[in-house]
Amino acid sequence: MLTGQNKVLTGLDLVDQQWPKDLQGARVGLAAHPASVNRRFEHAIDVFRWAKKFRLTALFGPQHGIHGQTQDNMIEWEGFRDPASGLPVFSLYGKVRKPVHSMLEHCDVLAIDLQDVGSRYYTFIWTMDLCLQACRETGKTVIVLDRPNPISGRLVEGPVLDPAYASFVGLKPLPVRHGMTIAEIGSYLHQRYYPELDFRVLPMRGWKRSLWFNDTMLPWVIPSPNMPTLDTALVYPGMCLMEGTNISEGRGTTRPFEIFGAPFIHPDTIINVLKEFKLPGVMFRPVHFQPTFQKHAHALCGGAQIHVTNREKFQPFKTGVAILKAIHNTYPRDFRWKEPPYEYEEVNLPIDILAGSDKLRKDIEAWKDLDAMAKWWKEEAKEFEKVRRISNKFRGLFLLSLRQVWFEILFLNTEYFPRIVRSFHGTAFICLDSPSLFFSLLRGSAKGSGRSRTIFRNRCSRSSGSH
Repeated sequence: MLTGQNKVLTGLDLVDQQWPKDLQGARVGLAAHPASVNRRFEHAIDVFRWAKKFRLTALFGPQHGIHGQTQDNMIEWEGFRDPASGLPVFSLYGKVRKPVHSMLEHCDVLAIDLQDVGSRYYTFIWTMDLCLQACRETGKTVIVLDRPNPISGRLVEGPVLDPAYASFVGLKPLPVRHGMTIAEIGSYLHQRYYPELDFRVLPMRGWKRSLWFNDTMLPWVIPSPNMPTLDTALVYPGMCLMEGTNISEGRGTTRPFEIFGAPFIHPDTIINVLKEFKLPGVMFRPVHFQPTFQKHAHALCGGAQIHVTNREKFQPFKTGVAILKAIHNTYPRDFRWKEPPYEYEEVNLPIDILAGSDKLRKDIEAWKDLDAMAKWWKEEAKEFEKVRRISNKFRGLFLLSLRQVWFEILFLNTEYFPRIVRSFHGTAFICLDSPSLFFSLLRGSAKGSGRSRTIFRNRCSRSSGSH
């Protein structure tokens, strides 16, 4: 039995409680993958199949497939009919990445339950973005079931994407380590790009920005074949940069992204160079390995394994850049940037679309000092923090007319405050747990969760007392 102060419930755990009343009986499509499970390891497909408040009518799968069946990177898959449910399964990483109208004819609502890993490169958030676009165009409702950011929601690092370098590893401006949950990113996209969309969130309960995934008491299920552990997710914001080079990022080994190397690298040499950067919260151990597929398949590679010793101090993006600089400077005749195509981009170099512009590459080629480089991406991340705070915290005072009485509604960050209603001289101060309810209230449509509407109905009519 799960107990403890940090017990977190995902949107899927709470789907029966939080499903909007105005969407009861709706035909629902579900975008899911292997990690779309609740705390009892029940998959979202099964939870949705047996739900009584709506009818599951179609399934959608992102990169690597709805069952995580495609191992390597950039391998397309085609849709099929699910043998267990008989439902159509539409591929969003095959002939199309954006749902076409014929796919959405099967549903009134598209529910998205995808476990993100906290990095802008991870394509599931861009599958969500394209789903938002398609649903706006077809007048469908989108509901995002929120899940934790595995590498916590406090830390932001890395450059913000320049729209000129948009690709499927970054379609909209986000820093590399964004510090947001998937529903928060959805809310950001909704506010900034798709305000006409009917967008809802089934929020988590019990999650705090300071929590890492292992603090949540939720089961870790591999969201994609090369993301086996939380340790992988932690180093990924920096180590995914290796995909833009001829350096193996450890694909084809049991420790993808935690180890790196190439046939021309001498482990002790590169580790001695890395020590000069004095990177916080990390140690490097010399390794030799033979990838079973991908870069340098079956060749003996020298390199290192990343061991994070303090994850609060560890800077994954800076560490990844330090590794690139160390190899570039130590082996200039052997090191190469990978050429396109990469993630459907035919023109820009893979390293540039990963970094979000060509500035990082040009700084490395110019042998710029690492700390000097870090200053510009820190400034970009700092600027984005302002946007993130607005998207995530929804702080502000607004007036709402409800049942002929004016109430001041105070939106507080529920990381720190419980969901309460306090009345004082006819003024209700309300702490809301759903960003989508904020926009629903402004639209005057009360489209938030049924539970939140119950709070309004039962308590806002009172003019005194404390609850």
